[in-house]
Amino acid sequence: MDRLISRDVAPANREPAPVDPPFLFPDYVSSILRVPNRTFGILPRGLTELSGPVFGSGRVEATDADLTRKHAGDPIGERILVVGRVMDSDGRPVPGTLIEAWQANAAGRYAHELDDHPAPLDPNFSGIGRTLTGPDGSFRFTTIKPGAYPWRNHPNAWRPAHIHFSLFGIAFEQRLVTQMYFPGDPLLASDPIYNSVPDAAGRDRLIAAFDAASTIPEWALAYRFDIVLRGSNSTPFEPADHRD
Repeated sequence: MDRLISRDVAPANREPAPVDPPFLFPDYVSSILRVPNRTFGILPRGLTELSGPVFGSGRVEATDADLTRKHAGDPIGERILVVGRVMDSDGRPVPGTLIEAWQANAAGRYAHELDDHPAPLDPNFSGIGRTLTGPDGSFRFTTIKPGAYPWRNHPNAWRPAHIHFSLFGIAFEQRLVTQMYFPGDPLLASDPIYNSVPDAAGRDRLIAAFDAASTIPEWALAYRFDIVLRGSNSTPFEPADHRD
């Protein structure tokens, strides 16, 4: 089974507990248009799907994980560290996994031509980064705490502050996407994307924990976000078309 996309198999007499959000969640309005209306078909996996492309260390620079050092000046906002580990269902590390991160800036705006939110762009923050997990499955990003933003899903709809993470396996088809939220955010209670995860414990696993041990004094606070790829304690991942 694929390293990144397999799930543990439940006993025959027990249905597996739902972990990932459904394709259709009516409160998340755009999912109504995105939900597949035909039965899924399984396509045969060919050489392309099984063998490539493969992401190696030669394509990822050490500086790619620092989202605050990609421009001439410092970005505006609260500097933070996001640290964690990628693990399988038995707690074993998953090394050499490519992780991409993308996010809005401190004002809640993406550096993207389709984002027309009337908040300022930051010329010193593009909001994208990537890294490879170490031998112990660990990763670390340096970034700016993102701001909330309106998204027109329902009256007075605001997305909580969040960071997107994309994980790749040994081929391009093995991609998983999730979102990390921040503790104590009052917008979580009214956010349909966060609440589309059917299990309360699963939703809790999307919230990072403040990590005092990883904080760098007088420079940056730190949050821990561990990612479990499968099993009953797996991190919820998004359906392929949900990327808000």
